[in-house]
Amino acid sequence: MSPELEVLALTAISVSFLHTIAGPDHYLPFLALAKARGWGWGRTVFWTIVCGCGHVWSSVLLGLGGAAIGWSLSKLSWLESVRGGLAGWVLLGFGAAYATWGLFRARQDHVHKHFDLHADGSMYVYEHKHGAALTQQERHKVTPWVMFLIFLLGPCEPMIPLLYFPAAKNSWTGMTLLVVVYTICTLATMILMVTAGFYGFSLLKTEKLERYMHAIGGLSVLLCGAGMVFMGW
Repeated sequence: MSPELEVLALTAISVSFLHTIAGPDHYLPFLALAKARGWGWGRTVFWTIVCGCGHVWSSVLLGLGGAAIGWSLSKLSWLESVRGGLAGWVLLGFGAAYATWGLFRARQDHVHKHFDLHADGSMYVYEHKHGAALTQQERHKVTPWVMFLIFLLGPCEPMIPLLYFPAAKNSWTGMTLLVVVYTICTLATMILMVTAGFYGFSLLKTEKLERYMHAIGGLSVLLCGAGMVFMGW
């Protein structure tokens, strides 16, 4: 495995783990559904995996779109000598922009999703800002398949540009490795947090991290790009 691919794999692990840990909506809704519907551990983990796969695959599909661009650019002879360095600069630029946007979003306290469990056992999803008033009409009832759709439409943005580098290198092996690493790490982290919560353990207090989720992901990609560009990783 090349040094660049090792760095990308470690970044994929970091991004998937931090993105999942910092987002309580990656595991708390499953615990709420399990409580409301009387699910056992097995069924709770099953829906965690189903929704997690939707989350992962939507990210991968978007990443493959960017990878296709990188693959096309790699065919241009005048880019042949600089495509690897160009990919590193793309990661660096994306990471800087995404981390900056994430910090700005955190400070502005933008609208974000929350899940609410009612006394009758039903669960609703709604969007709000901290401290803002909420009306009943803004809530939408959640079922397992609605949950899947929410995860399918909510990709992990920092993962998307990571597939550009192996595409620029014409490396199917590298792209496959990143997809497998990202998938396994994301699902494993979701299952870990759901299992801990199901049996009454709270591994981390992640509520305060949630608003910095995008900034954390951007910083991970920024460090990866900086290492490739300036330190020869």
